[in-house]
Amino acid sequence: MARATLIAVLKVLMILILAGWISLWILKPTNLWTKTWKQAEDSARSTVFGYYGLDFVVYTFPVIALAVIGFVYLHMLPREPRSRQARNSTTALFNPFVVDTCLGILSSIEILVVSLFLMFLVWTFYARISNDFKKLMPDKSLKLEIWQLKYLRIATRFGLLAEACLALLLLPILRRLSLFRLLGIQFEVSVRYHIWLGTAMIFFATLHGGSTLLVWGISHHIQDEVWKWQKTGRINLAGEITLFTGLVMWITSLPQIRRQKFEFFYYTHHLYIIFLIFFLFHAGDRHFYMVFGGIFLFALDKLLRILQSRPETCILSAKVFPSKAIELTLPKDPSLKFTPTSVLFMKIPSISKFQWHSFSITSSSSIDDHTMSVILKCEGEWTSSLYSMVQAELDSDTDQLKCIPVAIEGPYGPATMNFLRYDSLLLVAGGIGITPFLSILQEISSAQNSSRYKFPSRIQLVYVVKSSQDLCLLNSISTLLLNQSHDKFHLQLKAFVTQEERSNVTIRELLNDLSLVKTVRFSSKQSSSYVVHGPESSLWLAGLIGVSSFVFLVVLICLNHTFISSDKKEGVSTEKLMVPSYQKKVSKEKSPSWVADLIILASFIIAITSSTLLAIILKWRRLKRQREIPPVSPNQEKAIETRGFVEEHEIHFGGRPNFEEILSKFPNETGGSDIGVLVCGPEHMKISVASSCQKKSEGLRMMSGKKKKPYFSFHPLNFTL
Repeated sequence: MARATLIAVLKVLMILILAGWISLWILKPTNLWTKTWKQAEDSARSTVFGYYGLDFVVYTFPVIALAVIGFVYLHMLPREPRSRQARNSTTALFNPFVVDTCLGILSSIEILVVSLFLMFLVWTFYARISNDFKKLMPDKSLKLEIWQLKYLRIATRFGLLAEACLALLLLPILRRLSLFRLLGIQFEVSVRYHIWLGTAMIFFATLHGGSTLLVWGISHHIQDEVWKWQKTGRINLAGEITLFTGLVMWITSLPQIRRQKFEFFYYTHHLYIIFLIFFLFHAGDRHFYMVFGGIFLFALDKLLRILQSRPETCILSAKVFPSKAIELTLPKDPSLKFTPTSVLFMKIPSISKFQWHSFSITSSSSIDDHTMSVILKCEGEWTSSLYSMVQAELDSDTDQLKCIPVAIEGPYGPATMNFLRYDSLLLVAGGIGITPFLSILQEISSAQNSSRYKFPSRIQLVYVVKSSQDLCLLNSISTLLLNQSHDKFHLQLKAFVTQEERSNVTIRELLNDLSLVKTVRFSSKQSSSYVVHGPESSLWLAGLIGVSSFVFLVVLICLNHTFISSDKKEGVSTEKLMVPSYQKKVSKEKSPSWVADLIILASFIIAITSSTLLAIILKWRRLKRQREIPPVSPNQEKAIETRGFVEEHEIHFGGRPNFEEILSKFPNETGGSDIGVLVCGPEHMKISVASSCQKKSEGLRMMSGKKKKPYFSFHPLNFTL
């Protein structure tokens, strides 16, 4: 009872903080907020915090507080749902609302949030421009005409819209510190929000920079203004460098370049360091505090990922399937637990020292204490190199093959197993998209004798492949498929082989044909190899974020009081932002300065360095308790005996599934009114299933008298970024 109360309190607290942070952004363009904020900064100057401490606490700290409270909330949250999901009017908000080949699959809640964000951008732009035009004053230095002056103000306000996008830009791509885990959103799904925000930011930034350059060109001041690096005010050259690096990152991240030249995309995307530093110099410290929350969390997240990927581990074994797929087995610590549909990121230095690739974990931590497995389809350049490496080892005559070092990040996955809340499950997979469902089925199978929670009583797996050889990827759940001895749930497979025409072949015969599956075992005797420990606990992460933010604020205050308020240069105060007398005009004090910007950078570096040292010490203590890498079981694959087995599974050759027909028959075959539809495969498959769910579900027209009518809840799973 106390645990449930604490969870409810934490949830309410997070909602209040988020609402307050959003309110700040909405009120910021108003005259009321501008006047009130100036008075608040003036009052803060006489305190130890100063205006910089106030800006950090009001603008940056809410995002950090959300992360700290959120990780405590995730730690308290039970892993398994204790009751079935209650269907209500909000359930339909998460189902497909727009299904289109160009736009993709959009839910009602996504459309609502995007619409509200666009309304906020329009409001911010309108409020700023209307105030600017009322207070428009001639520019004596540039000698602009009235229309040029108005256009310059419009260009300036486009920069604020880019700033709003930048404030959210890095939050969707956090892996371990992801705030989206609070909403149950996968990292792979949230990446598209990063793409949307990045595209919008570059669009507004280009309008901002291009329009400003146009006005300078028309007024014949472009040569004087472009190279200007003034001591105070907006630094023009820094803004141009920011825009250029942003355009380079955006262009090289286009799908045509990212998928064909991944390493080129990877290298150029690290220009974000230059982008953020020069944005700080261009916009000034006050504007930087508005976006600093996401930057701070992203830096910590990157730090934790780098530390976790060191030291390296090794591949224990590789199972080579005839469909040119490989199942890799990796050692893990018995204390490492992860939920189904989790992914890990893998780097093999012998192939590429920089490329990281994500893979769905196919094993269950409830069954395998010492190992975990991933399956990858060898189609791209990186995976084909790995396939050639494993094949070369397989063809060699040595009994014990050399170790293949790998670096691992993750696993990253949902905090809870929400798929257990449904009466029935419909799992739709295409090709390598079967991988997340292998872990789901193994998890359910391992928990069938548990009384802690209920799970779906009927499960149907629809698997679409090109060749019958691809069905060998079901090898890890073949026992589950062919021995339906469990009385708590029933599993049915419907396989569709699209590019073959055969008859009189059963699923049992295909799954028992193990002659083409080969296994190679590698040596694990390497002193530098460790088992995979996984990410640190949520409470540990919450503490690290809290300590880092506290160190940053303390160092920021100390450096500001040391270098801004006391030192003098050439008989004048070193910085006009703060003086001991506090008698200068507000307009002069509010001028951004590169000195204050450098202080932010120094405070940030010191805070991150201290966090790094703390994380390294804790990592070292954890590795001291290192368990030995477990040996691989030498058991060979055996055909499964199925005495008295009745073939309930279906296999269809030469055609694709009709998802509308499958969804129509599914409720009668399984029973239950709440049906979870999980899809992982090519985009056209997801669109087809989403369209069928949209037609079959009650959607927003659900009536109270029809609550027993079957309702399909659509959940797409991604296996590519």
